[in-house]
Amino acid sequence: MKKIIITGGAGFIGSHVVRRFVTRYPDYEVINLDKLTYAGNLANLRDIEDRPNYRFVKGDITDTVFLDELFAAERPAAVIHLAAESHVDRSISSPLEFVLTNVVGTVNLLNAAKKHWEGEYDTHRFYHVSTDEVYGALGDTGMFTEETRYDPHSPYSASKASSDHFVRAYHDTYGLDTVISNCSNNYGSFHFPEKLIPLAINNIKNKRPVPVYGKGENIRDWLWVEDHARAIDVIFHGAASGETYNIGGHNEWKNIDLIQLLCGIMDKKLGRADGESARLITFVKDRAGHDLRYAIDATRLKQDLGWEPSLQFEEGLEKTVDWYLANEAWLQDVTSGHYQQYYAEQYGG
Repeated sequence: MKKIIITGGAGFIGSHVVRRFVTRYPDYEVINLDKLTYAGNLANLRDIEDRPNYRFVKGDITDTVFLDELFAAERPAAVIHLAAESHVDRSISSPLEFVLTNVVGTVNLLNAAKKHWEGEYDTHRFYHVSTDEVYGALGDTGMFTEETRYDPHSPYSASKASSDHFVRAYHDTYGLDTVISNCSNNYGSFHFPEKLIPLAINNIKNKRPVPVYGKGENIRDWLWVEDHARAIDVIFHGAASGETYNIGGHNEWKNIDLIQLLCGIMDKKLGRADGESARLITFVKDRAGHDLRYAIDATRLKQDLGWEPSLQFEEGLEKTVDWYLANEAWLQDVTSGHYQQYYAEQYGG
């Protein structure tokens, strides 16, 4: 069986990628490598944990000895690298953690691949999953393309930009078969509730204030997570070596408009009066260095590999709300203990 290591496979996006590859490619042995930090949750993969072509390995990509032993023992044909610290607020509080995981961890993986795939680079692939935040911010017009100059504004985006550069450098210097994708904001099931949409769903359900930075004017391009997993599948199997693809939903929303739409959906689902949930919206001090607008041009991905989003946002958001309301036990589990402490520190109670 062709072995593929997927790093960060117990996280939000990673779990959807693992599930897709395990179920769609029974001739692949998928090894889920995850450290199981606060956002890594094996409950995200309970439905596939007994599949014969799936295995979980707990490990840390900053541990070079561990990675060397793992590559020597498993001899993977490919790596799909999603393991990362990803929340901008956390990067502002603890930037060094993001450097260690996102930069040093990525280079450690590249070094392991370079060592163990030597002489066979053309039959192995290193796929690095990145973010649109490396491009910085847009004005009122324009979109990020694959040629947009990098201009990161937060410790998180700076760490991801650095890791992108290292991946390209290992392709150009050593000849590794690498591909990179930069994706817009994702939403969907199994999203850790420090991020905007699941945080708002949880707070609306429990009639708690829904924090919105500044005046809610920041604009993001939203993509259903299962469409992202499908794009990763398409790029992994179809992209040329050294290629980069942007993945986006062509779906821009101001944060305040998104939250108001979500409040309306929640009112309907919970049997509340129209406008009741919107009264929970609470504007809080804006994030430091908060980028105003992101928008992805995914034209190249459609033209080269035939991918495009499958859902309209309103439909995807309603499916997301339905999932969270039907999986209250999952939500209660991840919002206990450490998360509650972080939430109080971040949003003041």
